[in-house]
Amino acid sequence: MKYGIALFPSKKVQDFANSYRKRYDSHYSLIPPHLTLKSTFEASDEEISTIVKELRKIAADTEPIPLKITKFSSFYPVNNVIYLKVEPNETLKKLHKQFYSGIFTDKPEYAFVPHITIGQSLSDAEHSDIYGQLKMQKVYFEETVDRFHLLYQLDNGSWTVYETFLVGKEQE
Repeated sequence: MKYGIALFPSKKVQDFANSYRKRYDSHYSLIPPHLTLKSTFEASDEEISTIVKELRKIAADTEPIPLKITKFSSFYPVNNVIYLKVEPNETLKKLHKQFYSGIFTDKPEYAFVPHITIGQSLSDAEHSDIYGQLKMQKVYFEETVDRFHLLYQLDNGSWTVYETFLVGKEQE
């Protein structure tokens, strides 16, 4: 089964992101706005129970996660993705690093750029037009998130929460 690890911003940020995602993001109906901490990976039922135990340890050792969203940005020319930029911080970097070390033996495909995708699968012309408009807008959100989520992919391609991990608290 396919899994991933992400955190969800507040409803206010999700509503803001979704106001764009419903028009520009081909994955709008598959997953709510999120910040990916570990991209898609395969795991068996046996492996996932070990992973869940490890995630509980990581969560207990993690402070609440500050998020500062400051602007629209893009991964162009690598790909035509438009996103809300989340300023990197030590907590996010540490989490990302932990999700690619220890029992997690895979390596990230890209350098870690904290972001919330709002547009993807855009043609070059669409990307240029939309990004040209969005990058002139002022964006600022600042909040703290107290949990991250292990997600799994359903047969229809959508993602749902397998388990939620509160940070800074011992899990039962």
